[in-house]
Amino acid sequence: MTTIDPSYYLRNQQRSAPSSELGKDEFLRILMAQIQNQDPLNPMDDREFIAQMTTFSSLEQMMNMNSSITQLVNNQMVSPVIQFSHLIGKELSYYAIDSETGKVIEPKEIKQSTVISISEKEGFAVIELANEDKIYTDEIIRITQPAQA
Repeated sequence: MTTIDPSYYLRNQQRSAPSSELGKDEFLRILMAQIQNQDPLNPMDDREFIAQMTTFSSLEQMMNMNSSITQLVNNQMVSPVIQFSHLIGKELSYYAIDSETGKVIEPKEIKQSTVISISEKEGFAVIELANEDKIYTDEIIRITQPAQA
């Protein structure tokens, strides 16, 4: 008795997810099938063919524009290190923070120090100061130029 490979069963076949979008490859396949199967005695009207090619060209341009916009959006997501690098060498005023709780110490004490570097932690800029404190950008009260000696 012959056996049937289980991969031939309909329920075992891989199913591709249906897409409501018509890509340029599918559009070209449909257009080519239409041209191949047209009546030779009554060929497709030139205007209709040009309209379909224009539609194809528009589709391709929109897909390219989508790619460009996606790239632009990705470029706008600038690293916090780059975004706040202009603070290096500036003097910051900030409230003293409890290192254990991360909350402002009461009564509020304003501290000042010069920014020596910027780093990133979990997507947020961490400002490293000359007095060895590390603060987040939302803790800054004031930014000034350091005093000239």
